[in-house]
Amino acid sequence: MPKFSANLTMLFKEVDFLDRFALAAKAGFKGVEFLFPYDWDKDEILDKLTENDLEMVLFDLPAGHWGAGERGLACLPDRVDEFRDGVGLAIEYASVLKCPRLTCLAGIPLVNVAEEEKFETLVANIRYAAEETQKAGSRLMVEAINSHDMPGFCLSGTKQVATVLKTVGHPNAYMQYDIYHMQIMEGNLTQTIGQNIDKIGHMQIADVPGRHEPGTGEINFDNLFRSIDDMGYKGWIGCEYNPSGSTDASLEWVKKYL
Repeated sequence: MPKFSANLTMLFKEVDFLDRFALAAKAGFKGVEFLFPYDWDKDEILDKLTENDLEMVLFDLPAGHWGAGERGLACLPDRVDEFRDGVGLAIEYASVLKCPRLTCLAGIPLVNVAEEEKFETLVANIRYAAEETQKAGSRLMVEAINSHDMPGFCLSGTKQVATVLKTVGHPNAYMQYDIYHMQIMEGNLTQTIGQNIDKIGHMQIADVPGRHEPGTGEINFDNLFRSIDDMGYKGWIGCEYNPSGSTDASLEWVKKYL
């Protein structure tokens, strides 16, 4: 049976961030994830995890100036030092929060950067991050994001991520497979997941269209979850969706799994 983690960036937004941990635990979740922890003190977050008997599943490396539209630094040749500093900061948080997975967002490349330089920078940065996170006891995830929600993002398909990981050639670099993004870009979910299952270190879900909870769109999640089970996947599946109403109302689908 799949293990589901609550994405606290998108769920329980009815309350402040640090109050979302208790609501996730009350709803039956055993694990949580989110985009970025860096606006909060590490020990405050650890206290919330401990108080609510929650496992920290995953968060992202620093991604630049998010409010200004930046979506990661890994493909930017002029930001390599900043990227490496961000890896160090993420490891500091992961060590305190006992987080076993960190996601590297590839970013939106500059228009005046050649494809070869962009790719070489991305590969070198991922290789560096994979090595540093391995030393610290965490796995590095690399994710593709659909080009409709995030135009220009460096990686928008499963094959692109697989090519990058193969070129990186580091055993601690894994694929983060987001079912919502890949349904939009590729479809053919069960076959694609099966072809890449050995390198998938984390999954995330939302329905299509709308990025709402399972059952609001076109994806047959019951069938998909059975297939993922049959493939032997033992990792977490993050609930990274925008509730169509209240968060509590959006969780009816997951109760049979929790």
